[in-house]
Amino acid sequence: MVPMRGSISASGDLSPIAYISGVLQGKPTIRVFRPGIGRDVYADEALAEAGVAPISLTAKEGLAIVNGTAMSAACATLVLHDTHQLAMLSQILTAMTVEALLGSPESFDPFFAEVRPHPGQIESSRNIRVFLRGSRLALQKDGKDGSLRQDRYSIRTAAQWIGPVLEDLLLAHQQISIECNSATDNPLVNGDGQFLHGGNFQAKAVTSSMEKSRQAIQAIGRMLFTQCQEMINPATSWGLPPNLVADEPSQSGIFKAIDIYISALTSELGFLAGPVNHVYNAELGNQSLNSLALISGRYTATAVRVLTELVAAHLLSACQALDLRAMQLQFLDGVKTEFFARVVSMVEKQSPNTTDASKNLPATLWAHLQKGLEQTVSMDSIDRFPHIVKTMRVPILDCLPFQNVVLQEMQSFIDQLGPWLHEAWCTNREAYLVHGDASPVLGDGSKKMYHFVRKTLGVPMLCTKRILTPTAEAMAAGQVEEAPTVGGYTSLIYRAIQRGEFLPVIQELLEECLAKEELER
Repeated sequence: MVPMRGSISASGDLSPIAYISGVLQGKPTIRVFRPGIGRDVYADEALAEAGVAPISLTAKEGLAIVNGTAMSAACATLVLHDTHQLAMLSQILTAMTVEALLGSPESFDPFFAEVRPHPGQIESSRNIRVFLRGSRLALQKDGKDGSLRQDRYSIRTAAQWIGPVLEDLLLAHQQISIECNSATDNPLVNGDGQFLHGGNFQAKAVTSSMEKSRQAIQAIGRMLFTQCQEMINPATSWGLPPNLVADEPSQSGIFKAIDIYISALTSELGFLAGPVNHVYNAELGNQSLNSLALISGRYTATAVRVLTELVAAHLLSACQALDLRAMQLQFLDGVKTEFFARVVSMVEKQSPNTTDASKNLPATLWAHLQKGLEQTVSMDSIDRFPHIVKTMRVPILDCLPFQNVVLQEMQSFIDQLGPWLHEAWCTNREAYLVHGDASPVLGDGSKKMYHFVRKTLGVPMLCTKRILTPTAEAMAAGQVEEAPTVGGYTSLIYRAIQRGEFLPVIQELLEECLAKEELER
């Protein structure tokens, strides 16, 4: 059992490595954790039970073991491995957010990286672009429908934000790779048998890599926080309901807790991002320069855990948002034919001699319906559709010759259309919550990640009935192992990331997407 604290990583990590050395020597004062026994044992007892003979150190061997950077370098290696995974997930999540916010792939056009050829920007832009391939949600924008020509910064400048982070992580990786393959004790003996007294034990290279990694983690978290909030907020989500509710907005606020949660996590990441530079003299002033590498590594490990929670919350939110988009597309696909037929029938009754304007009325009202859905996301469906339909009076009057308009007929059309759309919406919603699958409308990256969350991990699209507290009788009868909660599903994703279950998915996704890009060239 090695203490977490007590090393300044100046003359190496003397204190923690000394405990490991003590175990190797079978010291009866060093405790060892034995899994499965349920208690700690001393090193001599543990070695005896394992049938391992303790070692006896000869000249310089003890110093070679303890006077080095092995502990801080090992900590940094584990931390950096997890950080690489989170950096890759941040790019996949960005692609998912682009689709959820109906963003444009234009922001990731290769030309941007060609005229500003930073290696990190080139890589992140390419990755996000290939993840978006095949999406029905991420489409080019021309601004003709009155919408904004450009996306919000959180997705439009994502490649420029992630790029420098990747470059920092690459340098950190190089530093740790060199450190893990270096001699860091003192003194060193060269090939001629000469003893050289120096300072390879000073772990500043490890500190440098961890400081960059922790700053990178904070930057990734800040970007994901903004992206996630913009999906949850109806003022910025381009038609997603408030708090990503699948139920009626006035009766549910499922993802409000996620909004608060990610705010807390991002604040903590900002706090953790501060530099570990509080150096004090030690050993009667002999160790006057302390790298504090192990301290930096420990706090970077904490930052990794916090960012992992944020990534899990974002992934849960992104899958919910994509399902809501797919559910609306399914609704529109389902009512389009009947909607056009109803409008055509109304036009024929109103104006037997059709004009160009009246011929275009079905398409005009269809566009009006789609725009209305975007503008009324905060309304309950029972009020939403009558409201949208009532606003169709103006385009109807604009398209039909006024002298032919029978107001009673037009009002009858409006009175019937609203309830029909409302019923169709509710029916479609109930069906989607049971059998819905957003995969057909998603890009290559989102599709694979969505499938892993929904199918492999079994995290469903969330609605009120799916997170109702089970009855005491059901719990007692063993019908429910654990009460379903938003936090529970977030934790399920978090644990999968921690266990490395996403790594094969990420690797397969990268290989498939990049192979497709090569074929297209």
